[in-house]
Amino acid sequence: MQWVLSMTYLWLKAGHVVFVIFWMAGLFMLPRFFVYHQEAAPDSPENAVWTDREAKLLRIILWPSLVVVWVLGLALAWTIGAFGQGWFHLKLALVLALTAYHVWLAGYHKALANGERRLTGKRLRLLNEVPGIAAALIVILVILKPF
Repeated sequence: MQWVLSMTYLWLKAGHVVFVIFWMAGLFMLPRFFVYHQEAAPDSPENAVWTDREAKLLRIILWPSLVVVWVLGLALAWTIGAFGQGWFHLKLALVLALTAYHVWLAGYHKALANGERRLTGKRLRLLNEVPGIAAALIVILVILKPF
């Protein structure tokens, strides 16, 4: 029985890591798409192409990955009893922040699709660093469990 539980844990963990990679790849790609999108004229055919690419990235990769990351992550946390551990609380806060960032990106996609260009390319390039910093902190917390 212990073997079955340990194998289930390992499959949950593997799935979680795979979908975190998919999610992070999308979180890195979407702001870069936005930079190129903003350089296109609002009524140009290129603008429509970027809108379509962004929508597909959100629909095919980002939203499904987000859901699977949360489901498997919560299952893992429950399996190891992480809800009472301090490192997990900070990790959870960072994942919530990344989720909010994801939702904000989806909203910015809609704004771009409507012709609104609220941020500069430079700001979007800076925002592209958010998931990398969050991922680095999350990995440190998960591996080291400092508190």
